[in-house]
Amino acid sequence: MPQLPFLLVDAFTTQPLRGNPCAVVLDADALTPAKRQQLAREFNQSETAFVDSSASGSTEFTVRYFTPAEEIPLAGHPTIATVTALLHAGRVALPTDGSALVLTLNLLHGPIRVDVLPGAAGEPALVWMTQRRPVFGAVHAPEDVLLLFGLTPDDVLPGAPIQTVSTGTPQLMVLLRDHAALRRAHVADAAGLGRYRAASDFFSPHLFCLGGATEADHTFARHFGTPPDVSEDPVTGSATGGMAAYLWHHGYIEAPEFVAEQGHDLGRAGTVQVRISGPREAIESVQIGGTGVVVLEGSLRGDL
Repeated sequence: MPQLPFLLVDAFTTQPLRGNPCAVVLDADALTPAKRQQLAREFNQSETAFVDSSASGSTEFTVRYFTPAEEIPLAGHPTIATVTALLHAGRVALPTDGSALVLTLNLLHGPIRVDVLPGAAGEPALVWMTQRRPVFGAVHAPEDVLLLFGLTPDDVLPGAPIQTVSTGTPQLMVLLRDHAALRRAHVADAAGLGRYRAASDFFSPHLFCLGGATEADHTFARHFGTPPDVSEDPVTGSATGGMAAYLWHHGYIEAPEFVAEQGHDLGRAGTVQVRISGPREAIESVQIGGTGVVVLEGSLRGDL
């Protein structure tokens, strides 16, 4: 097996060592699912992306996303990272006339569209990912959920349902009353969370509140995992998409475009641009946008 190139990309940031890191392995065609899972555990990022080879000049790529524990059907920050890696490696190029580059990524459950726009002077390209049409799942009892995070039902924004929402990967949406409650949150019972997750309809929990971490933006969030996945994911794109659908559908935001912040208290501040299409009762699509920065390049040994 020839050596395979990989890149480590920080997504949802314009500055290295912020945002959310993702390993991207190129030319991964010969890697079996089992080997990809082993490598995802070895990289030990919240997700690792594996991109198969594509013909020169192609704008269509087969991509798979793995956490250290399992393959997942869709993820946001690996999509930003994958496109950033393809640009950096010269596998795709932005049009010279300043128009958007349109890519198709064939994921586990089918294709998604990605639009790539030139960045402002000196800034990375802006990657817009169109996620799946939202699916609203189970509504959860606050008393079953909040204790898992060291909180009480009083910490939920009054009247806000705790609900599973998917724009490609189902996530548990928990809208808290304020920043203080969000900052107190932690996985207080990892075994209990694992059992609850296994018996439920979501991949991972997304806790958030209205009002950004900074005055400039609109929401602030935290995203938790269970071992062997990372305990807290710095900046999450698929969960931000589900959060956007939740907020728009339930009437918690006034405009279908906003900016989400995440990762600030982890020292990995990230920013996600969000656009929602369609009325509150029948959302057509959610797009999340962001930039990425390559921080490391290397190659995998051919005898793995």
